[in-house]
Amino acid sequence: MDGGERVVMFDRFRGILEETVDEGTHFLIPWVQTAHIFDIRTRPRSIPSVTGTKDLQMVNITLRVLTKPDKQKLPAIFVRYGVDWEERVLPSIANEILKSVVAQYNAEELLTKRDAVSQKIRSDLMTRAKDFNVLLDDVAITHLAFGSEFSRAIEAKQVAEQDAERAKYVVMKADQERKAAVIIAEGESESARLISQATRSYGQGLIELRRIEAAKEIAAELAGSRNVVYLPNQSNMLLGMNAG
Repeated sequence: MDGGERVVMFDRFRGILEETVDEGTHFLIPWVQTAHIFDIRTRPRSIPSVTGTKDLQMVNITLRVLTKPDKQKLPAIFVRYGVDWEERVLPSIANEILKSVVAQYNAEELLTKRDAVSQKIRSDLMTRAKDFNVLLDDVAITHLAFGSEFSRAIEAKQVAEQDAERAKYVVMKADQERKAAVIIAEGESESARLISQATRSYGQGLIELRRIEAAKEIAAELAGSRNVVYLPNQSNMLLGMNAG
């Protein structure tokens, strides 16, 4: 026998022998004894299932399990299930556990609490497998998909949330613009009040100062053009267009 294999021996006179035969070379009595070989190495297996959630949404879920038989219980496994124990045991108990665990969660919780769901399935499945003398090294969810109706509902919910966020931004923007307009109006009102007060206090002097400042700004702008010539006169400046 190769490494990683064990033999359960059937004897025509004594039945199934309690002691298994390890790997290596052994003697077999023809006709009297029959060897049934078991692979005791850990092997991966994918188990698909379709089940319902707590809120009655259908979900397609696939488990990947790493499994092996309990080598101390190989004679009992052979008596109850035969050499093809994996086909007889794993799909049955995996679907049983999946249906019982998934039914405890809503569809949305399966997405947001995927790690917790996976741990729950792993714990329950390992406990259940021990009743069948099967050992599980690891259990993980590799595929999780919902029906088309739920997918459309999720998409509609995401669109609604995006629209709500957009509307919230528009309201905030309008509120900020309103506050800015109030501040500008208050500033202009205060400016007008101060100008009015200064005019009353200083008379024509303030008006003349403002006129001179405006003239300086206009002169600075026109000075940047090569087609404009400034000539001083009694009216502060004379503008003439250069024909050339």
